[in-house]
This record gives sequence, structure tokens and C-alpha cells, in this order.
Amino acid sequence: MITGKLYIISAPSGAGKTSLVKQLKNDMDKLVVSVSHTTRSMRNGETHGSDYFFVSVDEFKSMIEAQAFLEHAQVFDNFYGTAQKTVEDNLAQGLDVILEIDWQGAQQVRKMLPDSLSIFILPPSIAVLKQRLQNRGQDNEEIIARRMRDAVTEMSHYPEFDYLVVNDDFDLALSQLKSIITANRLLQSTQQQILMPLLQNLLN
Repeated sequence: MITGKLYIISAPSGAGKTSLVKQLKNDMDKLVVSVSHTTRSMRNGETHGSDYFFVSVDEFKSMIEAQAFLEHAQVFDNFYGTAQKTVEDNLAQGLDVILEIDWQGAQQVRKMLPDSLSIFILPPSIAVLKQRLQNRGQDNEEIIARRMRDAVTEMSHYPEFDYLVVNDDFDLALSQLKSIITANRLLQSTQQQILMPLLQNLLN
């Protein structure tokens, strides 16, 4: 049975992870993005069940008690978590799954699913990272300053990841992400399952 691959993608806030993952999903087949649960407020343009599952703190804690999460963490003042059953169901269907989570969540997922691969997206500079946060127009200067401090901590965990991608040029970074996924789909162990009829025909 052909199963999918789990990809963990992490980045400091403002590095462009969400935009890259959205385009990656649109451009590649058999690739889904896991929708996380969160206790933070819904932002303009977001949709429940598409961007996140927006739940109360009490609902979130009930899911923790039920061991429903593959990973969960507190980021800033809010909770985020990935439902385990949804991820495992998608992988069983042969779909590659992307988790957009922070380094804390990545550590938890690696323990649960050690075959997962992880990618860390870096900004080209601290100055660019700050400018991107300011351009989003979502946070005041105090929150941006806190995000910048936390970004340094987040980026210090880059050695824990399998791949590093710098998002300076969007198209180049997107191409590199596609290359990572494509290369892993072409591994002999994966291709052997898909191409077994051809291989048998070639060798007989």
C-alpha cells in the first residue's frame, strides 16, 4: 500500500511560509495542508475549517485530554494543535501532508512520526523580516517587537530540520520546496511500489 509523506514546514512569523505553502498546494497534486485547531481570533478573510478550526480554550483543552492532537503548543497568547486522525487518514490515502507548525510542534511530531521530513524557511535578513511584519498591517509596534524577539529564538532551532530554504525570491523558494517533495516522491522505495508492473515487465 502506497502511503503519503508528512512534511513539517516551520518559519518565524513574517518569513512568508503561509504564502509559499498556499501556492505549493495549488501547484502540486496529491498534496494537502493539514488544517490546525487554534484558540486565536479569526482574522479578516479567514474561514473556519479552511484556514483554521477556531475553537474555545475549553474545547482545545478537552481535545488535549482526549489525546486527539498529534502536536499542540502555545504560541504567543494562543493555542495551536494538529488533529492526529486527520493527518493519518490523509497519509493512508497516499496523499502527502504539510504541517505548518512551529519548532515546538515539530519536535513533538518527530517523536510520534519519525519518518516525517522537516523544512525551515528563513528570511533573507532581519531587516526584511521586520519590514514584512510591518507591511501586513495586522499588529501594532509592540507586538511586532515581540515577534522579532521570538523570531531569533525560533530561527536558532534550524539545525533540527532536514532542509533549509531562504525566502528572498518567492519563485525560487517555491521551486526549491517543489524540488524537495518531487525528489522524495522519486525515491526508489516509493517508485518501486508505483512502478511494480513496469519493473516486472522490463525484467521478464
